[in-house]
Amino acid sequence: MIRIDHIWLSTEPLDMRAGPDTCLARVVKVFGQAEPHQAYVFLNKRSNRMKVLVHDGFGLWLAARRLHQGRFIPAHVWQKHPLELSTEQLNALIVGLPWYQVGKDNAISVL
Repeated sequence: MIRIDHIWLSTEPLDMRAGPDTCLARVVKVFGQAEPHQAYVFLNKRSNRMKVLVHDGFGLWLAARRLHQGRFIPAHVWQKHPLELSTEQLNALIVGLPWYQVGKDNAISVL
């Protein structure tokens, strides 16, 4: 459907009222430019909402997710920036699991 080659997670929170243009401006500010076939993930300050901006080569897709209980595990400022995620790490992040512990073989390697 939509080809995504790289997934980037911002270590800085985003105001969830932001629309596609504001999110794109943040991507350019934080990552330098919006590359085709890349996804950019932002969390809010409370880490209970997420926005994902995808540039598919033709236009932009903006998706939002909200947790009614719990919170997403955010990237921390001490982690390298920009932070690239694997598909498995993104899947773990989306459901609120500790994404940074998911290894390449989809196994949890650190407790």
